[in-house]
This record gives sequence, C-alpha cells and structure tokens, in this order.
Amino acid sequence: MEVVAVGNGSDSRVRSTGATLFAMCLSLVLVVASVSALNLALPKIAVDLNASTTALTWIADGYTVALAALVLPLGALGDRWGRRNILIGGTLLFGAASLAASFADSSNELIVWRVVMGLGAAMIMPGTLSTITAAFPPQQRARGVAVWSGFAAAGAIIGMLAAGALLEHWSWRSIFVVSAATALAAGLAAAALAPNTRDEDQGRPDFAGAVLSSMAIGCLVYAIIEGNDKGWTEPAVVATGAVALLGFAGYAFLGVRNDEPLLDPRLFGIPGFRTGAITVLVQFMAVFGFFFVGLQYLQLVLDYSPLTAAVALVPVALVVLPTARFTPWLVERLGTNVLMSGGLTLLAGGFFWVARLNVDSGYLPFLGGIVLSGVGIGLTSSTGTSAIVGSLASGQQGVASAVNDATREVGSAVGIAVMGSVFGRVYADNLPDLSQLPGAARSAVEDSPAAGLHVAGQLGGEQALRLADAVQGAFMDGLSASLLVICAVLMVAAAGTAIRAPKRGHVSELK
Repeated sequence: MEVVAVGNGSDSRVRSTGATLFAMCLSLVLVVASVSALNLALPKIAVDLNASTTALTWIADGYTVALAALVLPLGALGDRWGRRNILIGGTLLFGAASLAASFADSSNELIVWRVVMGLGAAMIMPGTLSTITAAFPPQQRARGVAVWSGFAAAGAIIGMLAAGALLEHWSWRSIFVVSAATALAAGLAAAALAPNTRDEDQGRPDFAGAVLSSMAIGCLVYAIIEGNDKGWTEPAVVATGAVALLGFAGYAFLGVRNDEPLLDPRLFGIPGFRTGAITVLVQFMAVFGFFFVGLQYLQLVLDYSPLTAAVALVPVALVVLPTARFTPWLVERLGTNVLMSGGLTLLAGGFFWVARLNVDSGYLPFLGGIVLSGVGIGLTSSTGTSAIVGSLASGQQGVASAVNDATREVGSAVGIAVMGSVFGRVYADNLPDLSQLPGAARSAVEDSPAAGLHVAGQLGGEQALRLADAVQGAFMDGLSASLLVICAVLMVAAAGTAIRAPKRGHVSELK
C-alpha cells in the first residue's frame, strides 16, 4: 500500500525527521500520560466531588474505554483522510474537553468529559506511530520506532510525576488545565513540523466492523464495572454483557467474509500474532489496573503526598528500560515462548507479593514487589510487541501497529474495570458495622476509602482512630483481592504462552 503526502505544497516538502519525531512523541505523551496522571488525584476527587469507588472507576476508565473502542476505526479514518488532519482535530477536541473537565462540579459531569477526552485521544494515538513509519526513510525508521516506543513506556511515569508536582500546589483541576495547554502545543507542533500522510490505495471503509468493535468493547467494560457494583443478574448488566458477546461474534463473522475488514480476525490464527496480542493485552490489564489501586495505597495507607507517591513508582521504570534493552538478546538464546511466559510469571509474582502486605508493611516490601513486576514488564512489553510486528510481512505493518495500540488500550480499560470493581466490592464488604455514624457519613465511608479517611479526620478522638484503622484494613483487603484476581489472569496467560507461543518468530501473510 503506497503512502503519500497530501495537502498543499508545504505539506509535500521534505521535513526534518527529528522535528516530525518531536511532534509525534509530544502527542503520544499527551495521550499516555492522561491515562495514568489522574490516578494520583482520585483520593482528592473522591472527597471533593463525593465520588464513590464505582464513580472513580468510571472517571479513570471513561477515557480509556473511549480510546480503546475507537482507536482502530479512527486510525483507519486517518489513513483515508490524512493522519495529521485527524491528529490535529483530536488535539483540539482533547484540549477543549480537558478544559471543560477542569470546571466539572459532579462526578457524572467529569465522567462525560473524560469520555470526550478519550475520543480525542483515539484520534491522536494511531497517527503518531503511522506518521513516523510513513514519513521516515527506511534507514531511519527503526530509530524512529524505537524512540516512539521509549516515550510510550515513559509516558505513564511522566504523567504521574507531572500530576504529582501539580497536586503539591494546586487542586486536581490543574491537571486538566495543563493537559489542555499541552494539547494545544501538540496540535501546533503537528501542524508546523509533521507531514500529512495517508494511504493512497483506499478500499471500502468497514463501517460494520467499526460499529461492532466499538460497541463490544464499550459494553464489555460497562458490564464488568456495573456487574460488580449492582450485581451480575441486573437486567442492564446481563443485556450489555450479551451485546458485548454478540458484538465480538458479529465482528468475527463479518470480518472473515469482508475482503477489507478493519482488522482481519484470521490474523489471530497466526501463533506469534495471537500470543503477542494476548501478552500485550494482559500486561496492560495488570499494569494500569495496578496503578488505579496501587497509587491509592501509597497515599491512603502510607500517607504519601501525590508527588512522593509518583516518585515511589519511578524504580519500576528504572528496571523496565534496561530489562527491555536486553530482551532481544535473551529471546535469541531462550526463545519467545520462554520470555513471554517468564515475564508474565514475574509480573504475577511481584503483584502476589504486594497482595500479601498489610497496613503496617511500609514501603520497602512494596518496592520489592513492584521491582520484580518491573522485570516482568520489561520482558513482556518488547517481546509481545515484537511478536505482533514480526508475525506479519512489511505490507501489513499498519495492521500490526493498530493491533499493538488497540490491545494496549483494551487491556488498560479492562484492567481498571476489573481491579477497580473487585477492589470496591471487597472494600465495602470488609468494613465493620457503621451504624453509629450519621447516614451521610456512613455512605461516604462505604463509597470510597478516601472519603472514609476524610470522615475519620473530622471525628477526632478514639472514634477517629478506630474508623481510620477500619478503613485502611478494608482497603488492604480490597487491594489484596484485586491483585489476586489479576495474578490468576496473568498465570493463565503465562501457561498459554508457554505452550502456544512460537520459540522463534516467523513472518506470515494472509492471502
């Protein structure tokens, strides 16, 4: 498929690859950082907006669900209409929604604006990597993709550090104001520095695939969150779960009969492609689900400030980067299946260690668990992505990039939904009898641990200490349960990749 520059003469002239790389990485960091940054502010949002744990899950996941559900169809739209055009439109929408979110005065309003931000992010994300691969000459493409991958990995930590610094001096609303300003800067940089590329050979758009995939992902996450909160037999939960299953089945049925599907379901018959996608999806389920509950542990149990909590997770990045650098060397000697399975097992082992902590454990045991998990992340991240990309021929690398993006975002959305839902239910179930508290205070304690500690702070005396201890104890019960659930998912995936992943990658191409 031929890639061309479109637009006026200024779009067609040769531009500096370094400038293009800067513009695309700035947009990439905007998208990735916005997934993780808000997790630091959740305790403050819970108190300020009287948000329950379920509402907090939606505040975190509304963005990720929209991004996950729409990244494939909007990536295809960029291929057709010009990647830079869609990306710039996304930055404008993202910035406007982020600024509006800074004025939200209820959790429902904040959820709505987070969903709109996710729509903008889905317009931005696919164009960042595909612009690099389309605009860079072949001899520089590998370097460009490597830099993109580095910023994709570092974006979550950058977002948390920036949010922590803002929360030291201002309210959670400052995160959205700065995000809006960054979106404006990213849009201007893309307009000034990046070429507008598209695929010249355009087939028929897969409208049915776009609708079914978006509907299936959105309904799946809704069913997980609301099912754990309201009950799995509630009509709305059963209905959305059924719609999700029908959506995925319909997409698979139509996809194999479509000459030009949004994503050919038959690709998942390629062992390396399938196991790579599963590895990336499960890894991001674990990591971003952990961010949702782990950052609250640092703030609510260890009493860290937002900035200190963000810094406390930096050792993960310091372990991930050198581990990922040596992973190709290890793959050559041990095989893809061993690295995938081993990485997922180490990730599960680290989280299992954290699941065994109690209120008095402190930071060092927590650090040991996340460092072990960091080694697992380093092994699985590059191995999974390489398996996806390496399974397809050069003419299918656009599909490989789209799948890599989609599995990351779907994993993040499902991970936050699963761990947030399990955490919220177990936390509420393990609180002691609160009948001695006034009705409003009792509801606040049951809704979220951050609100529970806020109520305890207002009581004073022995009652305050007992309530704070109870809230923190119930928090640890919820943390442990949510981590054990994700550990089970990781170990099932580890066993599957050990058996089914190829030892050595090989290129396949569907005819």
